[in-house]
Formats: sequence, C-alpha cells, structure tokens
Amino acid sequence: MAVASEESTSICSHCDRAIPSSNIDLHYAHCFRNLKKCKICGDMVPKKHAEEHFLNTHAPVACSLCSETMEREILAVHKGENCPQRIVTCEFCEFPLPAVDLAEHQEVCGNRTELCHMCNRYIRLRERYNHESRCTGLPDTTVESSRDVRAAERRQPPGPQRRQPQEFSRKRLLFTIAITGIAVLLGSFLFQKKTEDSQVH
Repeated sequence: MAVASEESTSICSHCDRAIPSSNIDLHYAHCFRNLKKCKICGDMVPKKHAEEHFLNTHAPVACSLCSETMEREILAVHKGENCPQRIVTCEFCEFPLPAVDLAEHQEVCGNRTELCHMCNRYIRLRERYNHESRCTGLPDTTVESSRDVRAAERRQPPGPQRRQPQEFSRKRLLFTIAITGIAVLLGSFLFQKKTEDSQVH
C-alpha cells in the first residue's frame, strides 16, 4: 500500500512537498502564486509576509548596549555573555560596571587591603579567601610582617573615618543602579517606539 501511495504523489517543484498527483497542477498554481521559499531557512511563507518574515527572523539586529550588528538568533547570548558593555559585578566590592572595564577595576580593587581580625594582619582582597581558609588566628610576629602592618596602619585613617570609603561605595552603587535602571527604561521605550514606527511603515 505504501508503494501505491508513493506512486500516486508528485513533488511540487516550488515547495518540494509530496502532493497527490491528481492535485499537483492545482497545487502548483496556488503554491507558485501565493508562497515564497525563504532563502535563509527554506520555510515557505506567504509572499505578502516574506519581507516581514525576513525582518522578524533573519535580519541583522544591533545590540542596544554596544551597537554591534549580529544575527537575531545570537543576540540574547551576546547580551548575556559576550557584550563588552553588559553590566557585571566586581567580585571584591560588588560594584556594577561594564564588562570591558572589569579587569582593570579588579586589578586595582583586589589590591586593596583589609585587616584580618584573627591574625591582625592586613590582607589583599584578592588573597582574602585563601587567607581565611588557612589563617591560624595567631598574630604574625616576624619583623617584616609587623613592619608591613605598621606601615598599613599609618596609611589607614583612624577608626570611624575608615568606614567612609565603604559608605561612599554604597552611595555610588545605588547611584549606578538608579542610572542603569533609567537607561534600561529609556532603551526599552525607544526600542518600542522604533518597533511601532517600523510597523506603521
């Protein structure tokens, strides 16, 4: 029976589908007049929607963050993982900044020091986690280390003032979050307006 059904079908030269032989002429006339094969994905789309199909599915789009043009399919991955202007967070101070600036920021930020309250030594932030895992809690009594501690203490202002950079950092963080939120809202508004304008035309 399968052989009989194969023999009674013909392949439409326009859409490459198997069509019953008795209907092939009628199908071809309708298919050729109304459908167009997308050169990119091979889908058959109505001729009147061919341009819309291309624009919505295959047309290159610009990243709203860095303006780089790419295929629509990879835009989400680009924005989430590859865009140099995507917002990332410093692992040391949790300050949000563009990915392109992260390495330089963390080079400086990771070299800042904080006092370990267990051993009373100043530890670089980039070494803090390793230090905490092996810190014995005993103060380091070597001459070089104590000299380093005294030098670091001289560089640090006395008690209450030492919290100012952290307070400044919080204000800066809140300001950056507010600016980022406003930028995202404006960007989405402009994108929506642009989409509406393109649909009108």
